Amino acid sequence: MKNKLTIILLTVFLTSCVSPKVYKDLESKYASLKRENKDLKAQNQDLLKNKTSAVNDLAALQANYDKAITRRDQLETDYIATKSKHANLKTSYDALDSNSSSVIAANSQKNRELLAKLEAKEQALAAENKRLEQLKKELEVGAQRVADLENIIAAKEAEMTALKNAISSALTDFEGKGLTVEQRDGKVYVSMENKLLFQSGSWAVGDQGRKAVKQLGSVLGDNPEISVLIEGHTDNAPYPPNGNIKNNWDLSTKRATAIVSILQENSNIKADNLTAAGRGEHLPIASNTTADGKAKNRRIEVILTPKLDKISGLLNN
Repeated sequence: MKNKLTIILLTVFLTSCVSPKVYKDLESKYASLKRENKDLKAQNQDLLKNKTSAVNDLAALQANYDKAITRRDQLETDYIATKSKHANLKTSYDALDSNSSSVIAANSQKNRELLAKLEAKEQALAAENKRLEQLKKELEVGAQRVADLENIIAAKEAEMTALKNAISSALTDFEGKGLTVEQRDGKVYVSMENKLLFQSGSWAVGDQGRKAVKQLGSVLGDNPEISVLIEGHTDNAPYPPNGNIKNNWDLSTKRATAIVSILQENSNIKADNLTAAGRGEHLPIASNTTADGKAKNRRIEVILTPKLDKISGLLNN
């Protein structure tokens, strides 16, 4: 533009003889060109500024682009690693899933077995509780039966004590004459040596012995529910056989029967309560090596036992 203006001015200078009209036109064109130059300068400055800004923006964009590339490469690396890890995890998961299925199936089977056992145990426990409840009831019944038995036994014991005292009182005259009265094991034992009752080798009861048996019978007649066992005993000296007596056993039986006969004279004594038994020499209470021991073994024992019908009834029930 500067070259063009110079050429124009030079042309104007060389042709100074031009007309005013041409001069004004040239002057107008100069002014227009000057303004255009100014505008172009301004535009050039703006373009330079825009260029600088564009260069800066380009540099920033390049930096961002480089960062994006680096970030992309890092993401791609991470993606590949994550993909590999995912593949490994999937493989492990598939293996675990396969194993867990079999483990779950096995555990389910075990659970079913345990539940079956638990149900069986519960049923057994219910049955046992039912049985225990039944046993408890039976125990209560049994405890009541025991209490009843104890009461009956205590009553029988009291009866036998009273009987023993009554017999001792009735037979006081014969104390020290080979007669003893004892109470043991719920029974009363009246022992009478043969010297009080019989002559040697005889089963006939003498007057003294008959009196003692009669007095015993008077007490037994007042106690009709007492079972009476009369046992005959001898020492171990063999009895010589004769027409009436075969041996000691036979003699002991006859003597026991003789006592029963006397007791039967009392109508208050029930015959079915009386039992005669011969024991011979087989149940001695003393040694047969001395005369005193033999005398004690030759005896009649009257064993008095209370009727145990109530006790038997309780036991049977």
